[in-house]
Amino acid sequence: MEAIPERLLASDEPSIRYKIRTGVLGEDAASPAMRALQEEISTSPRVTTLLAERATDGTIPGGVYRKWNGAHWVLAALADIGYPPGDTALAPLVDQVCACWLSARHVDAVRIVNGRARRCGSQEGNALYAMLKLGFVDERADCLAQHLMRWQWPDGGWNCDKAPSASTSSFHETWIPLRALSLYGQVRNDAGAREAASRAAEVFLSRRLFRRLRDGSVIKPGFLQLCYPPYWHYSILNGLKVMAEAGFICDERCEEALDVLESKRLPDGGFPAEIAYYATAPSRTSGHSLVKWGIRRAGQMNEWVTTEALCVLAVACRLQV
Repeated sequence: MEAIPERLLASDEPSIRYKIRTGVLGEDAASPAMRALQEEISTSPRVTTLLAERATDGTIPGGVYRKWNGAHWVLAALADIGYPPGDTALAPLVDQVCACWLSARHVDAVRIVNGRARRCGSQEGNALYAMLKLGFVDERADCLAQHLMRWQWPDGGWNCDKAPSASTSSFHETWIPLRALSLYGQVRNDAGAREAASRAAEVFLSRRLFRRLRDGSVIKPGFLQLCYPPYWHYSILNGLKVMAEAGFICDERCEEALDVLESKRLPDGGFPAEIAYYATAPSRTSGHSLVKWGIRRAGQMNEWVTTEALCVLAVACRLQV
């Protein structure tokens, strides 16, 4: 089993090698070797393909939220796979995304129903996280963070459900803002963001990351299915990943979800992709990805899912390497 990290270090994907070396083996992300590996990521075939639809002005034509190849999703993918910060060539994409989510038309359209903002917090959350990871830490990032904190629900999360009776935050709409605000709190040394992230974490921790409060039943079977990339979908894998990033992975309420994750380990030590939220065949329907994210076949290791799982287990001190 423990040979899996060594196998992944031989991957053709520099992003996989970067994640294993920093997230499992504990190498300093700021070291010259890791900076060089990030530069390799920036010129990899995967990144080249993700950015292939850029026009001459550096933007990606079409709606920024076009699934899964609009500017919003491309930036989110680059941020998650270790693209190096500070590349000004990405500025037009950042400008595109900010022009969408920070426009007066968009912000003024947020409805407040029974004192709760009905907003898909995953959108601002993904944009903020991508900007922070890719080195665009400016007043626009501050605005995104402020909007998220202003729209946070009393129970700590976010939800776009416009039904007046809705009073509980959505897991799908809360895990990404939690991730973004936790990072923003670190980068900007912002106590308000850290407090907001802590409140958001309770949405998950109080439910042990996948169980209902009222009776302890599983909220949704899909929450237990492993995948990469998750886009906006919640699962225990990305829930645990965010708990690790935000410093909550040692909370005892993560233990059961960690047990479930470990139970999915294959005999060879890897982890499978149990579901995919994208299609690679070109079509006019939503959900087309320009790249494939590994094998999705029962009983076979998916290197992206495996890398994410190993990084989580390493931070949780459940992995020996």
